[in-house]
Amino acid sequence: MSKLYISDLHLGHKNAIVHDNRPFADLDEMHSSIIANWNNVVKKEDEVYILGDFAWKKSVANKILPQLKGHKFLVRGNHDKINDEMRSYFVWIKNYSVITDGETELVLSHYPIAHWYNQYRGAVHLYGHVHNSKDYKAYLQYSDICSKMGIPFESYNVGCMLPYMGYSPRTLEDIRRNIK
Repeated sequence: MSKLYISDLHLGHKNAIVHDNRPFADLDEMHSSIIANWNNVVKKEDEVYILGDFAWKKSVANKILPQLKGHKFLVRGNHDKINDEMRSYFVWIKNYSVITDGETELVLSHYPIAHWYNQYRGAVHLYGHVHNSKDYKAYLQYSDICSKMGIPFESYNVGCMLPYMGYSPRTLEDIRRNIK
């Protein structure tokens, strides 16, 4: 069993294709690619942590969720509107969570956090929300400043549109290896 992470799929959100410069002609192509990518890496017993903004429309979420392998957990984003049917596809839905992945403690949030729980004890922060925007670049600059000051700052944007994510859930090991 593996744990995998992803954020900001924005299923059903046509403008996400333009805003993120996503390589899809339309929503049908985006949805098909994301479903195929997901099911190529996720096994039935795997846990997938979605760090917000799964779907722009509840009807799209309800159509796609049953097609995705694995046990799904949702850390809510600003665009996640949940109904009872959607809720039935998730093990849990939270606004924030602290979990362990092997020996590593993870702080999961849709939003990037400047200083998180157990940061000085090796906890890693995973987030989304900022896509590949100026907000993301500012957060990376802050990360560099903290690191230069000796403040531990291991955090990763798991937005699906980032090159190291490739519109596919990734393990922590994959994220750490591919971001370099």
